[in-house]
Amino acid sequence: MSGNIETGSIITGKVTGIQPYGAFVALDENTQGLVHISEITHGYVKDIHDHLKVGDEIKVKVLSVDEEAGKIGLSIKATEEPSVQAARPRKPRRRQAAAIIPEGEGQQGFNTLKEKLQEWIDQSQGEDLIKK
Repeated sequence: MSGNIETGSIITGKVTGIQPYGAFVALDENTQGLVHISEITHGYVKDIHDHLKVGDEIKVKVLSVDEEAGKIGLSIKATEEPSVQAARPRKPRRRQAAAIIPEGEGQQGFNTLKEKLQEWIDQSQGEDLIKK
């Protein structure tokens, strides 16, 4: 791994390969890093091919250097200002409130079922008598 690549530095590299999880970028003749899909651009990236292609020269920021594993983590979005669309915080979704029903008005549930149970049993037994 090249010794001149430091965390935080911004380097121009060339896209050498694209996978569903990210893009490989050659930083020099001997050194290559990975731009994870989440670091391609601000906002959601469904398909990396919509943003990059092999051979593109891009500016990347070095996020991490792991000498032992031989891995370099890169980011394209760290070199760009977020667009107005991506920088805008999402509006919280409105949740529909549960209806407040005054006690005794239109309440149904277990009590109604309990009351109906005997009626259903009687109906069922009456149908059995008719069938016989």
